[in-house]
Amino acid sequence: MISRTADVGRNTLETQVRVCLNLDGTGTGVFETGVPFLDHMLDQVARHGLIDLEIRAKGDLHIDAHHTVEDIGITLGQAVEQALSSKKGIRRYGHAYVPLDEALSRVVIDFSGRPGLSYDVDFPRARIGEFDVDLFLEFFRGFVNHAKVTLHIDNLKGQNAHHIAETVFKAFGRAMRMAIEPDPRMQDVVPSTKGII
Repeated sequence: MISRTADVGRNTLETQVRVCLNLDGTGTGVFETGVPFLDHMLDQVARHGLIDLEIRAKGDLHIDAHHTVEDIGITLGQAVEQALSSKKGIRRYGHAYVPLDEALSRVVIDFSGRPGLSYDVDFPRARIGEFDVDLFLEFFRGFVNHAKVTLHIDNLKGQNAHHIAETVFKAFGRAMRMAIEPDPRMQDVVPSTKGII
């Protein structure tokens, strides 16, 4: 099997982000972003997606976490796009429902080559600890635009904001795992009638 890895850096006046990943990993993660709750969510993606993921970031956190969270999403998207290359032999589509106590979320992803995000998640409060929940949308928007995927995220039930966030990120990891998994019936075929994604 061809190695599906990437090492991508993004350096701006606001942030410095580096993402190293192995799509065929075991779910190990190293996260040093300066945003503890985001680190916790990224760990869910690695573990449930079985992706070895290392993300280190330094950003203008003295202002707020917006630039850091958005740029991590962008860089992760670039890394996934690079690691998948032509997308030959992958399943392409993935979906997952994940519960956590009273919360339930659904994520559906298509490695379509076309960025598109439908995000329907309402949190009962504006912050989880120090983390501004509005930044989850910025993270996923950055990811979608640079991984070039169609992504639908729906929280179906939930009252606890932490539970809601965790179900979203676990479902995201599991949906991505399904979509990037090699399909033995496709082998070296691009999963598109166009012959290219």
